[in-house]
Amino acid sequence: MFLLNTSEVEVSTFLLIGIPGLEHAHIWISIPICLMYLMAILGNCTILFVIRTEHSLQDPMYYFLSMLALSDLGLSSSSLPTMLRIFLFNNMGISADTCIAQEFFIHGFTDMESSVLLIMSFDRLVAICNPLRYSSILTSFRVLQIGLAFAIKSILLVLPLPFTLKRLRYCNKHLLSHSYCLHQDVMKLACSDNRVNFYYGLFVALCMMSDNVFIAISYVFILKTVLGIASHGERLEALDTCVSHICAVLVFYVPIITLATMRHFAKHKSPLAMILIADAFLLVPTLMNPIVYCVKTWQIGVKVLEKLALKPK
Repeated sequence: MFLLNTSEVEVSTFLLIGIPGLEHAHIWISIPICLMYLMAILGNCTILFVIRTEHSLQDPMYYFLSMLALSDLGLSSSSLPTMLRIFLFNNMGISADTCIAQEFFIHGFTDMESSVLLIMSFDRLVAICNPLRYSSILTSFRVLQIGLAFAIKSILLVLPLPFTLKRLRYCNKHLLSHSYCLHQDVMKLACSDNRVNFYYGLFVALCMMSDNVFIAISYVFILKTVLGIASHGERLEALDTCVSHICAVLVFYVPIITLATMRHFAKHKSPLAMILIADAFLLVPTLMNPIVYCVKTWQIGVKVLEKLALKPK
């Protein structure tokens, strides 16, 4: 830090926060967080390995599942090591440049995961509403094009965020609200005009929420098609192919929507509750997605058991 004038000191290091009131238990809290992180890495890497090595899983649905696993790996790897550093070593300091870089990766992979969930809803829409043309519509080349297009979109969407934060001055205030860096959290510490950051951050949030809207629209058409099927058994079979995706959507969006609702509408916000929900947003989806898809998608589950030499006789 260095002196600007008699009243302002420019901040070059921010302080992250653990769980207020439970500082004495941080070392114990780090154990389940570490286990969840390792399980998330192992689960997503296993899915990627199985899909990559099994020719029977060379299908658009599994390609999109690979994209989801990559997004989960990126999201967990860009945030959880910082959390573990806080809980294990009580090291809460983070340089401004590192913090800004971290928020870029967190927001980038968050938007990428949201985009992949949208793509997967389109995949289910085509599979159920137009099954005869599924293979011709979603060819391997087209899947690659869609994946690259949405990845580039996510990068370009969040690319201005670190530059808009970098141009701000930070003085006096240096305590962040979470165990990792977020754009809106860093922005609030600025002592210079941050209106550009506010409006562009709002635009990024609305873009992500639009994915949620299009996912909902996709399921409206899916339900309309399913309800038009005469056989009750075929209806259940069609809906069962969507269960894994619905679970992934709920696990991803419920913490985001809950946190946004509490931040903007709750009169008496609990800082502890907001921190726990924010941590769950990063921990739970990356851990649960591999579990859900292994349990609900029997092809994945069987191939995983085969790789582990545990296939039932």
